[in-house]
Amino acid sequence: MRARRLLQLRGAHPRRRRPFRPGLPGRAGLRGKPGLVGRPDLSVDIAGLRLANPLIAASGCFGYGVEYADLVDLAGLGAVAVKGLFLEAREGHAPPRIVETPSGMLNAIGLQGIGVRTFVAEKLPELKARRAVVIVNICGSTVDEYAEVARILSDADGVAAIEINISCPNIDEGGHTFGCSLTGVRDVVRAVRAATTLPIFPKLPPNVTDVAATAVAAEEAGADAVSLVNTFLAMAIDVETRRPRLSNVVGGLSGPAIRPIAVRMVYECRAAVRIPIIGMGGIASARDVLEFLIAGADAVQVGTANFEDPGIWPKLLAGVTDYLERHGHAAVGEVVGTVDLSARETAWISS
Repeated sequence: MRARRLLQLRGAHPRRRRPFRPGLPGRAGLRGKPGLVGRPDLSVDIAGLRLANPLIAASGCFGYGVEYADLVDLAGLGAVAVKGLFLEAREGHAPPRIVETPSGMLNAIGLQGIGVRTFVAEKLPELKARRAVVIVNICGSTVDEYAEVARILSDADGVAAIEINISCPNIDEGGHTFGCSLTGVRDVVRAVRAATTLPIFPKLPPNVTDVAATAVAAEEAGADAVSLVNTFLAMAIDVETRRPRLSNVVGGLSGPAIRPIAVRMVYECRAAVRIPIIGMGGIASARDVLEFLIAGADAVQVGTANFEDPGIWPKLLAGVTDYLERHGHAAVGEVVGTVDLSARETAWISS
């Protein structure tokens, strides 16, 4: 049923500005263009926002950006998506709120934060001074709160775009509740769209039966791009005490364990929407970045890997550049949406 719905979504939209290519025109396409001179162009355009490269620091795993400024050249990243902001400061959940899992991490921070006005006054000036491209992740308990946070950011100097968090799985109010309902997605996106002229990128939840339908709802409501995916709702238990290992009982699973599911969801959404896609979920190497791009993402976010290796960024850029050079690509955009599939291999979509 979900797959049939995906086909309907694909048929409901006119031709994309950059058509999704489910396959390449023969194996020769994998070898690229011979005789290219110079370094590949790594820049990408996300709804008019020009990024130097497709690598974005993911919200929730990079603080407000300034915390990493002595370790990472913020100006060298495509962008920084800062930690989620509500209208007012928020304490978050009590410890324990982070648990290591096989090939991943389970967290229930609870969107602890300083509030949007404090961010604008105390954090944004330093980000601007360090020439970071700033994407602000916003949260809300109500539709009106989302809109008000967006309005405040619209008046601030140094904000490049807004990412709308409608997918946090570890708070009871707002967030995930909105993202799991198509009506909720439309209501929040429309309200934020009316409140700002900045580019807006809803961050979609993976804990739904049809993520492509959610992406379409966001696009129809005025989103300029979509980010996906957020963490997966999960749980860990201490078998000796028989107690949950998180104080919140459940939390969000991130890290390499979720990557294959996230790649599949990016592929499905690329087939359903025309707007750009920012893909994420367990990226830990340049090959992971390329996997998302080939599946259809225009840019990517890197999150959990920052905890293990804050110096991962130049390694990712070097790996992507090497791949483009080896395959004869003049620009990173040439690999986007180029997964090599035959008609037989895509038959599952219509089954």
